[in-house]
Amino acid sequence: MEIRYLNNSDDPMQVSAVYEQSWKHTYKDIIPQSYLDSIPVGKWATSINKPGMNNLILVDDNRIVGTSSFCKSRWEKFSDHGEIVSIYLLPECTGMGYGRKLIEFAENELMKLGFDRMLLWVLEENRNARQFYEYLGYMNSGEVLDDNIGGKALREIMYTKTAVQE
Repeated sequence: MEIRYLNNSDDPMQVSAVYEQSWKHTYKDIIPQSYLDSIPVGKWATSINKPGMNNLILVDDNRIVGTSSFCKSRWEKFSDHGEIVSIYLLPECTGMGYGRKLIEFAENELMKLGFDRMLLWVLEENRNARQFYEYLGYMNSGEVLDDNIGGKALREIMYTKTAVQE
């Protein structure tokens, strides 16, 4: 297992496939099934390398099985925070400690960039992810965003964490 930055030799379709499969598995019964079923192959392939975004991949047995993106907070109110924008794994790779390793790697990279405070957003109904983040020391900040995905009103909750300096 290796975690590293995405590079030009990596296939963006493989990274997109991680997003696609993770969304279809993780958000089942949260986001309307019709929306999940309509996600096209390669949906995220062209948007992975946005300027200012750092992209990690987790490779196991020469296959991309996880991905995470992070950056300086995109929220002016939290400009002193680093932001973990996404963390996704292939469904068959959950529960193996990969998510924890990915998020810890992203946190360490954010600390190298000078951020000791981090934030992330999670769908309120995604109880598994919320428990995972709470286990890793993230706390519900009380900040919320109302969203609409596939015609369903959803709420996102901001979680924050202050890094422990070693």
